[in-house]
Formats: sequence, C-alpha cells, structure tokens
Amino acid sequence: MSYSYNSFPPTLKCCAESVCESSRNLVYQDLLWSVLVLIMGFSLYLLILLSLLSQSTAQWCYQSQYSCDDTCRDPSHWAAQFPSCGGLRQSPINIVTSKVHVNSALPPFNFIGHTDTINITVENKGHSAHFHLPQSVRLTGGALPGHYRAAQFHFHWGGNGRPGSEHTIDGERFPMELHIVHIKEPYGSLAEAEHDMAGIALLAFLFEESTEDHPPLDTVIAALGRVQNNGSSTVIPNFRLSDIIPSSKDLHSYYRYVGSMTTPGCEQAVAWTVFHRTLAISSRQLDAIVKQCQFWTGQPMIDIFRPTQPLDGRVVYRSKASAALTSVIHLWFGVFSAVLGTTGLMH
Repeated sequence: MSYSYNSFPPTLKCCAESVCESSRNLVYQDLLWSVLVLIMGFSLYLLILLSLLSQSTAQWCYQSQYSCDDTCRDPSHWAAQFPSCGGLRQSPINIVTSKVHVNSALPPFNFIGHTDTINITVENKGHSAHFHLPQSVRLTGGALPGHYRAAQFHFHWGGNGRPGSEHTIDGERFPMELHIVHIKEPYGSLAEAEHDMAGIALLAFLFEESTEDHPPLDTVIAALGRVQNNGSSTVIPNFRLSDIIPSSKDLHSYYRYVGSMTTPGCEQAVAWTVFHRTLAISSRQLDAIVKQCQFWTGQPMIDIFRPTQPLDGRVVYRSKASAALTSVIHLWFGVFSAVLGTTGLMH
C-alpha cells in the first residue's frame, strides 16, 4: 500500500511542515555562520598581510622630512623596523677629546687610486646622493685588518644655516661631513661585509666654512644639480678623489672607533676613521649644495644627518701624527676587547 503526503491527517502534515521548516532554518543558520567565519578569517588574513606589507615597505626618513601625516619612520623610530639601529655600537657619536685614548699603533693610511682620473656616476638615492667609485680606488694601512676597496662617497649637511655633520667634536656640529665607504676584500657587497665586525671602513671628513671657495667642490655642486629627483643619475668625467680630500701625508692624525652605518639598517660592522684635519667650503658653496636635491618624498633634501648615539662603553682612539707602523694585531685586540667589555656585541 502506498501513501501520499496529501493522505496524511492535517495534524501530521503540520508536524511534517514544522520539522522541514526547522531543518531549513538550521541549515540557513549553519550556512550563515560558515559564511561569517570565512569573512572574518579572510578579513583577519588581509589585516595581517597589510600589516606585514606596510612593515616591509615602510620607508625610513630623516626628521626634516617627517610629519604627522607621514608613514615613514624618523630616526627615533628606526629601531622599530631595523633592530640593529637600536644596538650598542651605533654611529655617529660625539667625540669627547679629553676622553680619547692616544694609541701609537694607529699608523698612516695608504691610498690607492685616489689621484687617478676617473669617471664616476652620481645617483639620487632618495635620502642622499651617492657618488659611486670604481674598484680601482682602494685603501690599506691605518691599522685596518685587511685591504679595502672603495664603494661610494656621500655628504651629510644641514640647511637654512644649520650645521649638518653627523659626528660632533666636544658637542660641536660642523657644517657638513663627507663619508667615503670602503668594503673589506674579498667581500663583494655591503650585505656580505656586514657580518664582519670590521667589514666596512668608513672615512669621515668634517667641513669648516672658509671665506674662499674650494673650486673642486663646484664640480660636486653641478652634479647634484643634475640629480635633483629621486632615482636620477649623471656622470662626472675626469674626476679625482684627491681634488676634494688632502693627500695621505696630511692625514696622519685621526680618531678611530668601532661603530655602525648611520642609515638603516645601521649595520654594526664599521671601523670608523674621523680625521682631525677639516676640509674647507665657502658659505656660498654650502648654501648651493643644500639647495640642489630633493628627498624621495619631494621635499628639499636638508638636515640629512642622524643624531649622535650613546657611546655605550666603547673606546675612541686617537692616532699620533708621528705614529710608526707597529703591531696592528695589538691595536685591534685592544679595540675588540673594549667592545667585548660591553654587551653590544650581542646586539
């Protein structure tokens, strides 16, 4: 015997319809919750992804270009994205001359290729302008533990009459500072060299204002005027590094300490040399230099220096102008021992 739905009594038909309706509601509720869970999960995934992307692509900037509307990180917040910037061997520093240790084991430098006539490329990197040097420009001596090849040089300056050197001497900031970056051989890049405590040798020259122009700097100023925007580049033909820095015989007196790069990622792998001899620049030339370039944000490239960092127990050495070539190993043992006396090596 077969039955159809219409043959059921009304009461049973109502019960059946109620059960079906309840089942449908439960199915709809389960489906709705599943959709909501998927939406919430996807939203959370997007938030995490956007957060990671923003951290990985967030630009760093100098204080002069930072505003409340910017997402870039100014020097006081570099360590949040670049942990090494919060380490204990950071640069630049204030050199207190009464506390430096005179070390006769700091000999003169040997400059190779500094008088050669070369063509160099100048590039606006968005935070500063880099003057790229060929590998034929090299450096030895100065108690450095190896041979170093030049990579590039760049300047740090202030703006609107403000001084802009990174290193200070007894609290005094100078108008401008030149950095010549060298990489220890056989490393092929800064990324490789940063794993060596002295993988990078940085020569720093402080500028003082003079009443007369220093003509070779006009070539630098003209090149900066051709790389005003981020990513732009130009070439300086027939350039000699010796035109803007003194000869080696005039560079026997200097300060030495172990530190870091002064821009993110603040790699703590730098043997710093800050020369006692200053370079000359006229007020006209200084004013011209700071007006040439723009940051990656389009703002004027001014005040491009990092504030001085704590010494954190490090020792600053000073050479003797008449220093003879003595035990380099003894000197670096002393430098490393001073650093190992702090916890900085662990950061």
